[in-house]
Amino acid sequence: MRKAAMTVVLIGAVALLGACNKSGSSTDTSASSSSPAGAAPSSGPTPEQAKAILATLPAPYNTADIENGQAKFAVCSSCHTLTAGGSDMTGPNLHGVLTRKGGTETGYSYSDAMKTAAPAWDAPTLDKWIENPRGMIPGTKMSYIGMHDPKDRIDLVAYLAVATATPK
Repeated sequence: MRKAAMTVVLIGAVALLGACNKSGSSTDTSASSSSPAGAAPSSGPTPEQAKAILATLPAPYNTADIENGQAKFAVCSSCHTLTAGGSDMTGPNLHGVLTRKGGTETGYSYSDAMKTAAPAWDAPTLDKWIENPRGMIPGTKMSYIGMHDPKDRIDLVAYLAVATATPK
């Protein structure tokens, strides 16, 4: 039984790692020492600030379940960090993702397809991207197959908005 359990764990780990394309990644793969790769930045918004950020999002993102979004980010954390000034991994650092265009994070080597498309990351566009990256931008390096549950995507987008905002 222990051998079967170990096989399941190994298959799960391989599946998570396989969700990201390792080619073209930055040479610096270290995560920020202030927080684990999937965690919100330690200097992130207070609960009051998080509520205020959430309220600025369009419906249905403004009523999302941030805790579920954080749980769904676990898959993303194998390739992305959220910490301000954090390193790029296989994918770019996502801090402030909703305030920039795709393909513009300084220091990350994007595919030509992403640099050409350069989508403005707002909540609905990021939702569409998370649903099917290769369908949205054919030729992207991102090998993630997508998140098909609309509620999970809404929660994840809202979590990213809150966790990667710069508190004022």
